[in-house]
Amino acid sequence: MNKFFITLSLAMTSGIAANAQSAIDGYRFSQPDLKGTARFMGMAGAFGALGGDLSTLSQNPGGIGIYRSNDIGFTVDLDFQKSLGKSDLGETSLTQTKFLLNNIGGVFTLKLPSTTVPNLNFGFTYNKGASFNRQYGGTMTLGNSLSNYIAGVANSSGPNGGPLYVGDVTTTNKFDPYFPNDGGTAAPWLTILGYDSYLTTPSGEGENTQWFGQWGNGTTGVGRFQVQEKGSMDEYNIAFGGNISNVVYWGMNFDIVNFNYTQNAYWGEQLQDAYVPDADDTQTVRTSADWTMHNYYNVSGSGFNYQIGVILKPIQEFRIGLAFHTPTWYNMTETYGANIDYRYGGTETGGAQTNNGQLAYNDMCFRTPMKFIASAAGVIGNSLIVSLDYEWTPYNKMKFSQAGSYSSGSSWDYGYDYPWYYGSADMKGAPALPGSRASYWDSDEFYYTNEDIKTYYQSTNTIRIGAEYRVTPNFSVRAGYSYVSSPVKNEVKEDKEFVYTSGTLTNYRLDNETNYITLGLGYRGSHFYADLAYVYKNMQSEYHAYTPDTGAGALPSPKSKLSLTNNQLVLTAGCRF
Repeated sequence: MNKFFITLSLAMTSGIAANAQSAIDGYRFSQPDLKGTARFMGMAGAFGALGGDLSTLSQNPGGIGIYRSNDIGFTVDLDFQKSLGKSDLGETSLTQTKFLLNNIGGVFTLKLPSTTVPNLNFGFTYNKGASFNRQYGGTMTLGNSLSNYIAGVANSSGPNGGPLYVGDVTTTNKFDPYFPNDGGTAAPWLTILGYDSYLTTPSGEGENTQWFGQWGNGTTGVGRFQVQEKGSMDEYNIAFGGNISNVVYWGMNFDIVNFNYTQNAYWGEQLQDAYVPDADDTQTVRTSADWTMHNYYNVSGSGFNYQIGVILKPIQEFRIGLAFHTPTWYNMTETYGANIDYRYGGTETGGAQTNNGQLAYNDMCFRTPMKFIASAAGVIGNSLIVSLDYEWTPYNKMKFSQAGSYSSGSSWDYGYDYPWYYGSADMKGAPALPGSRASYWDSDEFYYTNEDIKTYYQSTNTIRIGAEYRVTPNFSVRAGYSYVSSPVKNEVKEDKEFVYTSGTLTNYRLDNETNYITLGLGYRGSHFYADLAYVYKNMQSEYHAYTPDTGAGALPSPKSKLSLTNNQLVLTAGCRF
C-alpha cells in the first residue's frame, strides 16, 4: 500500500483514549478579561490603588473602604468583534456584535461615631468576568490530513498500547464500541467516527493491524475551518470593608462564579487522489474526498473564590494597593460529540455521528491559578490621577481533580470516553499499561492532564496604566493601556510539544500577548454620574487543526495565524447618596 500515516508519539501514549479534559480547557476556564464599569475600563483597569468604584470589588476589595456614601450603578457594553485568519491561501475575516451587561450593583455605607474607624461598607455586585463570544475561520493548503492523525491514534489505542482491532470500532447487533460492556477495549470516540466515515482504513488483522488515513503519496488538498465560541464567566460579589483613620483602607470579597462555554468547531478537507476504502472496506481506491467534521463541546459549572485587599494612603497625593485572589474552585460538567458528512468520488455521500447523536458527559473539579496584584497611584494638583497595576498569574498552577472533591460527598464519574477497565475490581492497583497515559481506580486520573498544564503554560505578567484628568469640577477625560503576556511556553508555540485535547475535539488555539488601548469621559453631579469608555482589544493567537507530530520525520499540523479584535463602547450610569 503506497501511502503513509502519522505515527504520532502522542497517539502512542493513548492520551486521546482516556482524556475527558485537557490543559487547553483549563486555560479556557481561567482566563479573565477587562470588564467592569466605564470608568474602570476607560483607565484600562488600573484601579488597584484607587478604589471607590463598583468594579474594584472584584479586583482589589480594599477599594470598598474608600467609599464615604452609598453608590448604585449599572454598566452596559456594545462589543464589535472581528477576527482575521491568515494562512498561505489568504485572509478570512469574520465579524459579529454583542450587547452585554458588564456590571450592576451597589455599595452601602454605615457611618460610625469614631475617628479611628469612621465607616464600614458593604457591597453586592454582578460583574462579567469574561465574555467568550467570538468566531474565526480560514483556509489553508494541506501537507497531511486529520484522517492520518486519527489513524495514528488507532494504531496505539488498543490492548497493551498496540493497535485497535477492527472489531473494537465496528458497531454490530451484539457490540456497541461506544459502550463495550462485554469487556472489550473502549476505543476513543474519534477513531470510531473516523472508521464509520471512511476516513481510516485497516490493513491486517489482530495485533498486526495497521491503520491508514486518506493522505498518501501524491495526495493534495485544502483544509478549511470555522470556530464559533460563546459563553461567559459571571461573578457575584459579596464584599465588606472599611478604613482606619483614613489612611488604611481594607476589604474582603467572597465571589461566586458561574461559568458556561460552548464551542462549535468545523474542520473540512477537500482532497485529490485521496486513499479511500472501497465499498467492501478491503482495499483503497484513489479518488476525491470532500468531508467536514463538526465538533460540539460545552462545559458549565460554578465555583467560588475569596479575595482580600488593602490600600494605603500615607499622604494625600500617593496611594499603594495590594490584593490577593485565591484560586477559584469549580465543579464542572462537560458534554461533547461530533459528526462527519462526506462525499467521495463526487457521487458517494453519507455521514456518521458519535454514539447515535447522544452526547458524552464527564464531571470534574478544577482549580484556577491564584493572583497577586500590586498597585500605585498618584494625585497631581488635585486634577490629574495616574495609576499603575501589576498582576501576576501562575497558569502552570491550574489543576484538575476528581468529581466531588470540592463537596462533602465524593463520586467517581468515568464518563463515556474512559477505558472499560477503569474501576474494575481485578484491575485495582494494577500499573498503567506500557506506553499508556491511562490510570486506574486508585491512581490520579488527572495526573497527565495536570502534567500537561505544567508543560504548556507559564505565569503571565499584566501591566495596566491609567490616567484621569479633571477638566472641570464635573467633567473628566481618561485614557489607559494594558498589556498581558502570553501564557503559552515557547516550546509549545514552536511545535515542540504534543498538545492533548479533550473529548472528540482535535483543534486548539494558542494565545500570544493581549493589548488594550482605552479612552473615557466622565460626568459627576451632586448625586448622578455617567461615564463612557471606548476599549480597543487585540489578541494575537494561532489556530491548530490538531497537534503536530514532533517525532522523527515530524509533520507540522495545519495552522493559521489569528488576530482577534474587539472594539467596545461602554456606558455606566449611577447615583450616590
